[in-house]
Amino acid sequence: MRFVVGLREDLHLVHVRIISLNAWGGAMFDELAPWLDTCGVDVLCLQEVTHTPGLGGWTRFDDADRSLPQRANLLADVRSRLPHHHGIFTVSDTGPVQDGRQRRHPQDFGVATFVAESLPVVAMRSAFVHGAYTEHRDRWPNDGRPRAALGVRVRDRRARRFVTVVNLHGLRDPRGKADTPARHAQAERLAALVEEAREDGDMTVVCGDLNLLPDSKTFQVLADLGLTDLVGGADTRTSRYPKPLRHAGYLLVSDPAAVERFEIAASPEVSDHRALVLDL
Repeated sequence: MRFVVGLREDLHLVHVRIISLNAWGGAMFDELAPWLDTCGVDVLCLQEVTHTPGLGGWTRFDDADRSLPQRANLLADVRSRLPHHHGIFTVSDTGPVQDGRQRRHPQDFGVATFVAESLPVVAMRSAFVHGAYTEHRDRWPNDGRPRAALGVRVRDRRARRFVTVVNLHGLRDPRGKADTPARHAQAERLAALVEEAREDGDMTVVCGDLNLLPDSKTFQVLADLGLTDLVGGADTRTSRYPKPLRHAGYLLVSDPAAVERFEIAASPEVSDHRALVLDL
C-alpha cells in the first residue's frame, strides 16, 4: 500500500490523523525532516527516539550486533519540525553513544508522542511493559532491554469523542520475533495499560513497532480488549532493511468502522520501517 504525503485534500472527511513510525534513531533524518513538514499528522507516535542532554547533531550507537548513526537529540529535532504539537517522551533506558570526536555521552532512548495543539490532552499514562528503567554505563545490550509504553487521551472536538492512543516499541529478541514468555508477559502488561489509559466509549488505538509475528498471541490478548489489527501479514519494512522477515509495525483500533483510511506508506522512505497512517 502507498500513502502520498501532502496537504489534506480530504480534510473535511478526516477528524484525526494518527501516524506510527519507528524513527530508527533519526538515522535518515535528511529524509525524515521534510516528511514531518508535510505529513499532516495530528498524533505522531515515534519509536526509537533519542535524547542526549546538551548535545545536538549526530552520534554513533553500538551494541554487539550493530553500529548505527543516530541523532543526538531526535526529540528536539522533531519538536522543531512540529512547533504546534505537544511532545511527550518516556525513557526506557540510557546508554553510551559517541559524538564525532569519539567522546562518550549518556543518551536516553524511548518512545515519544506528538499531539497537535488543536487536540486537548486530557490524560497521559506511561508504564513499563518489560523490565524497568536501566542505565547501561559501558555498552548497550542486544537482548532484554526494558520497554515502556506511552498512552495519551485526547479530545476530538469535531467528532465529539475521546481518542486514546497507546504507543509501544516492543521487546527485541536477537533470536527472532516468535512468542516467548517475556513477550506474553509484555502483552498482559500492555493490555493493563490500555485499560488504565482509556475510558468507556473511547476510540482506542494501539500502535508501534511491536517486534512480533502476525500470529502472535499478543493479538488475541488485545482482541479480548476489543482491538482489531489492521496490518496482519503486510510488509512494514523499507528497502533499508535487508532481512527477509518483513513484519514489525502494527496498528490496532477499537472501532474499524471509524477508519476513513489506513495506509502502510511504502514511500517516501524515512526509516527502515514504513509509516502506518490512520485517518479517523
